[in-house]
Amino acid sequence: MKNTSFASIAFGLATAGLLFGALSLRAEEKGCAANNAFVGRWALTLPGGGAGWLGVERLPCGALKGSLLWGGGSVMPVAETKIEKDALIVVRKHNAKKDGKEVQNTETITAKLDGDKLALATRTVNCDGAEIGKAEFTGKKIPDLPPRPDLAKLKFGTPVPLLGGKDMTGWKAMNEKAPNCWSVTDGMLSNRVMGPDGKNRHGTNIRTEAEFEDFNLKTEVRVPKNGNSGIYLRGIYEVQVAETFGKPCDSHNMGALYSRIVPSVAAEKPAGEWQTLDITLVDRHLTVILNGKTTIDNQPVLGCTGGAMTSDEFRPGPIYLQGDHTDVDYRNMVLTPIVK
Repeated sequence: MKNTSFASIAFGLATAGLLFGALSLRAEEKGCAANNAFVGRWALTLPGGGAGWLGVERLPCGALKGSLLWGGGSVMPVAETKIEKDALIVVRKHNAKKDGKEVQNTETITAKLDGDKLALATRTVNCDGAEIGKAEFTGKKIPDLPPRPDLAKLKFGTPVPLLGGKDMTGWKAMNEKAPNCWSVTDGMLSNRVMGPDGKNRHGTNIRTEAEFEDFNLKTEVRVPKNGNSGIYLRGIYEVQVAETFGKPCDSHNMGALYSRIVPSVAAEKPAGEWQTLDITLVDRHLTVILNGKTTIDNQPVLGCTGGAMTSDEFRPGPIYLQGDHTDVDYRNMVLTPIVK
């Protein structure tokens, strides 16, 4: 029998170790590549056609972090984001009640990649594991943001007055089934939601018939105590209009990009006072000046906001005003297109 030397054994072990290390590194690189394929921002077309958004980040530890906008409301973190068999798995929890007790339903969204598009399926089970909902929908990768534009070099076209003076010419209701509580008097556009019975009628939102690309929009707005409205730019991004005087800066306050960009300064006036808004949207960057103070300074916009008409950030769209919450008044609304 041939003796095996210690050196030979050591060499064999070292070779096996190097091979195992190479295979592990290759597997890790493959896993990272799969993770990176899903990293980014995705414009979602939800079941039923609503607008949504998915953001996937890769953390320093290699794990994934997800955020989701589902139709209305705010961008919210999800409970879990991971890769399984080349599919992205997003899990979120929904609070519910059963037999008078608080329970949680679990929704699992599975996304499969096809180039720059996603094919997604959602399945929700209740606290007992029984399926209570499922649907399919789609997503598309949002291209990287361009550099911040130089606002001093912008060229502007002819200003477009959006409030003609005597009637609602140029505007139309967005929900024909909801009450239309809007009217125009002496150039002031007003929304009055209280019905004869003293209850909120939750009226329709309205939009301009015309559609726009990048622009500057100036207007004056007045909200009552606890007032809440919003100005949607191209029907996609909501600049918040609300009575938030005296409150700490928050992404749901007056002068914010709703749930996305927190105002850098609290510039609101008290309820019932006229306030000025000067808004510039260009190259997916937003500037908001509220009452002469810059609340958002040429900041990148990462995606649509809750209530958007579409998640497609590259199509022209209207100015739309939220009218299903409370009373609000607008006047001196002028849009000036940016010429490229």
